[in-house]
Amino acid sequence: MIAGLIEASIQHRRWVLAACALALLLMAALAWRVKLDALPDLSETQVVLKARLEGATPTLVEDQLTYPLTTELLGLPGAQTVRGFSMFGEAFVYVVFGEDVRPEQARARVLERLPSLGARLPAAASVVLGPDASGTGWIYQYALTSQGGPGLDALRVLQDTQLRPELQAVPGVAEVATFGGAPRQLQIELLPERMGVLGVTAEDLMRAVRGANRAVGGGALELGRQRFLVSADARLQPDDDWRDLPVKTLEDGTALRLGQVARVRIGPGPVEGVGALSGQGEVVGGIVVMRQGANAYEVLQRVQERVAHLRERLPAGVALVETYNRAGLIERAVRSLGLRLAEEALVVGLVCALFLGRLRSALVALVTLPLGLLAALALLQAQGVTANVMSLGGLAIAIGAMIDASVVMVETLHRRLEAAGRSAVSHWALVAASAREVGPALFFSLLIITVSFLPVFSLQGAEGRLFSPLALTKTYAMAAAAALSITLVPVLMGLFVRGPVQRERRNPLNRLLRRAYRPALRLALNHPRWALGLALAVALSAVLPLQRMGTEFMPPLDEGDLLYMPTTLPSVSVEQAKELLRRTNALIAAQPEVALVHGKAGRSDSATDPAPLSMIESVIVLKPRAEWPEPISTQALMQRLQQQVRLAGLSNAWGFPIRTRIDMLSTGVKTPLALKLTGDDPVRLQALAERAEQQLAQVPGVASALTERTQQGRYLRIELDRPRAQALGVEVGELADLVQGPLGGMPFDVLSVGRERLEVVLRYPQATRQSAEAIGHIRLRGQVGGEVLLSQVARIRLSDGPSEVRSDNARPVAYVLLTLGEDDAGSVLRRAEPVLQALALPPGYAASWVGQHLRLKEARWRLLAISTATLLAVAGLLYLHFRCAARAGVVLASLPIAVAGGLWLSHALGFKASFATIVGLIALAGVAAEFCVVMLLYLDQAVAARRAAGWALTPQCLRAAVLQGALLRLRPKTMTAAVIVGGLLPMLLTEGVGVEVMSRIAAPMVGGMLTAPLFSLLVLPSLYVWAISRKAGAPRTSLQLQGSAA
Repeated sequence: MIAGLIEASIQHRRWVLAACALALLLMAALAWRVKLDALPDLSETQVVLKARLEGATPTLVEDQLTYPLTTELLGLPGAQTVRGFSMFGEAFVYVVFGEDVRPEQARARVLERLPSLGARLPAAASVVLGPDASGTGWIYQYALTSQGGPGLDALRVLQDTQLRPELQAVPGVAEVATFGGAPRQLQIELLPERMGVLGVTAEDLMRAVRGANRAVGGGALELGRQRFLVSADARLQPDDDWRDLPVKTLEDGTALRLGQVARVRIGPGPVEGVGALSGQGEVVGGIVVMRQGANAYEVLQRVQERVAHLRERLPAGVALVETYNRAGLIERAVRSLGLRLAEEALVVGLVCALFLGRLRSALVALVTLPLGLLAALALLQAQGVTANVMSLGGLAIAIGAMIDASVVMVETLHRRLEAAGRSAVSHWALVAASAREVGPALFFSLLIITVSFLPVFSLQGAEGRLFSPLALTKTYAMAAAAALSITLVPVLMGLFVRGPVQRERRNPLNRLLRRAYRPALRLALNHPRWALGLALAVALSAVLPLQRMGTEFMPPLDEGDLLYMPTTLPSVSVEQAKELLRRTNALIAAQPEVALVHGKAGRSDSATDPAPLSMIESVIVLKPRAEWPEPISTQALMQRLQQQVRLAGLSNAWGFPIRTRIDMLSTGVKTPLALKLTGDDPVRLQALAERAEQQLAQVPGVASALTERTQQGRYLRIELDRPRAQALGVEVGELADLVQGPLGGMPFDVLSVGRERLEVVLRYPQATRQSAEAIGHIRLRGQVGGEVLLSQVARIRLSDGPSEVRSDNARPVAYVLLTLGEDDAGSVLRRAEPVLQALALPPGYAASWVGQHLRLKEARWRLLAISTATLLAVAGLLYLHFRCAARAGVVLASLPIAVAGGLWLSHALGFKASFATIVGLIALAGVAAEFCVVMLLYLDQAVAARRAAGWALTPQCLRAAVLQGALLRLRPKTMTAAVIVGGLLPMLLTEGVGVEVMSRIAAPMVGGMLTAPLFSLLVLPSLYVWAISRKAGAPRTSLQLQGSAA
């Protein structure tokens, strides 16, 4: 069938050229519109819920919000994990769904369940669905600074009322979050002494403000022939004279005014997040969150256009400073991988030109590259997959194998043209004969390469999302190359590869190779057992590098910017957090490699950001490498920063923005490895975690161990003495209103000021709230005996309590985060396992390891099973091709030799075993099998030619035939190995975004391509002669080759 397709393509070459030209235009149009991003979206399908219960402590939030929500949402179809974060006044619930649930399905299922949740929650609670965004959605960040202009509060108003709505209207933007500064409030500060004298309660004041701050509609009236809409607007404004607002009428008939019992002012509300820029002072920050599935690069371009427009409208003295922009990373990634692709194509072209001695022949061999690459990108666009580091990397590792078939076909035509000389044989007949001679075997070899890559598609979770774009592009490119090799390439060969051609022996490179290869092959043919023993030794040697290589989930991808995420004590105050943020940012900004530092302590007003005030996140924007005072690696810079930024009470963590956020959302922790403890009592969990922390810190390879001490928050507890309260006539509801209202400052109304919304709060002055003793003197109204002091009916005390309650599937959880040193996570895990065994957990408590590293361990057996099934499929294909089990076995025997070379080179380069290494070995297996298939074809042809000439295949004649056939086909075999190795070398020898991952894939392939060709060039001919000689030892043994040589 393949031979017939080749013949048809040559006969209808004009149609083939026209079809390819049309396909080229169509593919170019699709490829031009492909989505661009830096990395694949590795986050799981998840939906975020944000719930509020104003003024509630984390324990109340856990009991009344988080626990009911998580237990209800666990029953959703497809829900795998529900993580809860209970904080002061807020709860964040993350519902993680399985791989088979699409994001829109997940959101629909949660939305369907929300109405039924209302009955289980307090009346004052509110629940909102988070934005339609993933963990990689934070694509742009900025800071608002003021030099002699508006203050911090005014910057916050500017952000909330002007910048945020404008940016949120950009297509593709899901949300714009704000941090820094504080929303303004209209604060009514009570004067308790005057209120007591005049007999006014806080409830009287709240009722008066609500009654005076109203706007209503009255329908419509027909007046004459016109229709008028009726409204009454009695809303208060900040500049109104609030002091004259009537509160109540006294006994003498006079009106009691608000100014007589309270002071009214505009002030900042509670602070949830603090922002700072390069340690120079507080700023207001904004985070642009991209909608899931949008084109990141296009969205960023729109955002930058809108920002440029907004900058023109900023007040005098205000500047909008861009502090994080993923567009730079996307451009660097595409530029870096694009440059690597160009370098690989150039190297491959030079190799072809050197071996063939003709530029036109080399260009014909290279024609499958642009067409195959465009086909892969076009299919990505059709599927909605982004072009990123991994998808472009798939093209990079496929380049050498893509032109393999073209190289061999062009070389075969060269050999036939050289043999034909100036004979009268038709040129197109030579082209057809050359293509038919090797085309079917080459097409079959490319099929094996494609099938051998199937295990990559079996990867699940984050690793599956990471490598599926690579697997798709490589598969698409190889499929396109296979189709082109039997359609377009024969046509172009006929048009552009014409005689006379340079004889192979006149090429100095070919002569040098033949001189080196001939004695080595002769020695292997004369001593086949020694050749086989050497091959076996090489295969067994793979155990040594495998034992010495560490393990990691994935090599770190240098994003160009850094993320500093230290944590401090949970009881930290806002002012302490500001000072820590200022000092750490100043230390980082002082480094000569740092351009700016934009820090955040606490959380922004986004459901995607559940950070407590004790967590700092600082985005570190680095200068271009050319401006660094010395050429050091990013890892070395992070180590120096670790030494420079050391403050008491801080536990440092360094990483990259995208990768760290993905890890946190997918595993719940921000470090590669952590110990997870679950149980029923959070206090006991904290004690177990602290004990494990001390023991794990002593494990070799652990740089630091930290458990977040969430039980060290500070509480002021007001515990009601019920008998005493009943005796004095104080109701429980009045005490609750006091704690929520004047004492806690809970908002009770909203004031509209243009586009700004000001919460109205009523609270006691600072002097009344500054100590437990002062709070105890707050007066309550008793039904018996007039006023009662709070201390008379309640016990007021200070105590420790949780600053945050974390849960996993409705069970409290605690983590011990491990920061690793030079050792790999796998080695550290083995050393830390005895600590886990020695914890002696009480009944009902459990401990387990979590982190991205565990994915490599979990996927190992699945990969082994899929790889075994794939090997069986490849073996079946080989048997169908050869109709001989022994030949299929010989081809499969080359795989351990190739794997050994790949592992040795990876170990020599200091790489750890990771998913990237596994993918490289899988890609290597197909290429190694192809080498043997083509070599067997060449040997069969040589023996068949001898038989056709009437030679008796004695052992000496057989060895001579094999020697001649192997030498005759040394050039195409060497070219194939050279183009694959040459195409991958730029990945190993250069730097750039994405090269860290691609080099781990390329290293096994390059190492394997140094050992696999030796097997096919030396050991395989020896096995070929030895196997045939053992069959019968008679001239008729050649009959065993008829099926293969035909």
